[in-house]
Amino acid sequence: MATTCYSALIFKTKDSGNNGASLLQYNRFRASKSRPIKAMAAPPRRETDPKKRIVITGMGVVSVFGNDVNTFYEKLLEGQSGITPIDKFDASTFTVRFAGQIRNFSSVGYIDGKTDRRLDDCWRYCLVAGRKALHDANLGHQILQTIDRTRIGVLVGSGMGGLTTFSNGVEALIQKGFKKITPFFIPYSITNMGSALLAIDAGLMGPNYSISTACATANYCFYAAANHIRRGEADIMVVGGTEAAVNPTGVGGFIACRALSQRNDEPHKASRPWDKDRDGFVIGEGAGVLIMESLDHAAKRGANIIAEYLGGAITCDAHHMTDPRKDGLGISSCITKCLEHAGVSPEEVNYVNCHATSTLAGDLAEVIAIKKIFKDTSEMKMNGTKSMIGHGLGAAGGLEAIACIKAITTGWLHPTINQDNLEPEVDIDTVPNVKKQHEVNVAISNSFGFGGHNSVVAFAPFKP
Repeated sequence: MATTCYSALIFKTKDSGNNGASLLQYNRFRASKSRPIKAMAAPPRRETDPKKRIVITGMGVVSVFGNDVNTFYEKLLEGQSGITPIDKFDASTFTVRFAGQIRNFSSVGYIDGKTDRRLDDCWRYCLVAGRKALHDANLGHQILQTIDRTRIGVLVGSGMGGLTTFSNGVEALIQKGFKKITPFFIPYSITNMGSALLAIDAGLMGPNYSISTACATANYCFYAAANHIRRGEADIMVVGGTEAAVNPTGVGGFIACRALSQRNDEPHKASRPWDKDRDGFVIGEGAGVLIMESLDHAAKRGANIIAEYLGGAITCDAHHMTDPRKDGLGISSCITKCLEHAGVSPEEVNYVNCHATSTLAGDLAEVIAIKKIFKDTSEMKMNGTKSMIGHGLGAAGGLEAIACIKAITTGWLHPTINQDNLEPEVDIDTVPNVKKQHEVNVAISNSFGFGGHNSVVAFAPFKP
């Protein structure tokens, strides 16, 4: 079960529904009703063609807080931590023994029992999140029978693929020989299988592949999927990220990279973006899937429109395999390109869902980049979803896009928890420890990955 996260001090404010005085970091960034955004005299032009405007008509999630989008966001607003000791495998000899591990996952009603027993968790999460997103968009099996499914594509990426299947196959080869390798070893290991299985299940015959750019994967998928729609190659794209790397290979590999927090005595306090006492990220898992659809198609079928995707961008640091550029240049150029692609001026953006992994170098590089682009951050809010659910790797951007869109639709931003002692360079409101009410004008969501992959996508409230 997820445990409520307590910092060294308890934060109680009227925003969270509790009585009492706000303390320390919360006082540093007082909640206030957002003033109207001052746009530039000649703001960039957004897309107006209904065939090229991209709207979000469905969302599906598998997370440490369960498989329901509303519950997922409610737990985030409450500031709960989903970081717990690992019990999926015996981690007693590992130097890191905690994660954002999913418990009590059920695929009943989405995957048949025989297939479910064979599947890697990565694809189980993908199928359930994907089917839930389709259902949320009113695209169940019967409705799909009436739609041209050659114009519905799937693009669900993964950073690691079927890692448990791969690990088990290698172990069988070494211990028992090649004849003991399961015939599902290759199909359930490769990263494109999530998109393929979801398409097979729903009969979706449009563009279908996966992208694997480490922890930037899901945002790369959103960007590519939207472009398929804008080029007229699809009307609907089922798109996001999935990951299940909480296993000995995944945890052990990131320990070897020296990337993980080792706060074993206080797992719920381990993920602490921008805090001076951070010591690495917390590995997580799950899946986040959106239904992206042309406004023209959504309107014709009477779909419920949740929000609008404005645009995105991808760049590369061209610097180092795992370390970001300290000057944040790759990130800042990606934000600039995203705003240009979205037809948005910097002054219009008032919320950033940050990559914010709780690493020493990455957190500050992102803030430096944000401050380069947004000269006046007095009305800006930024938060770190990973402070509560850990780092979902290839799924992170999918989970955070859902958090971003829920912020738009609810008018509430979830807190960044464990904000006890912020770095002095962080003078933007991080929504520390307690949720805040905030009317989002334009939101951007950042995701960056090993290899120097940068990705930024922009969402906004839908306005006809």
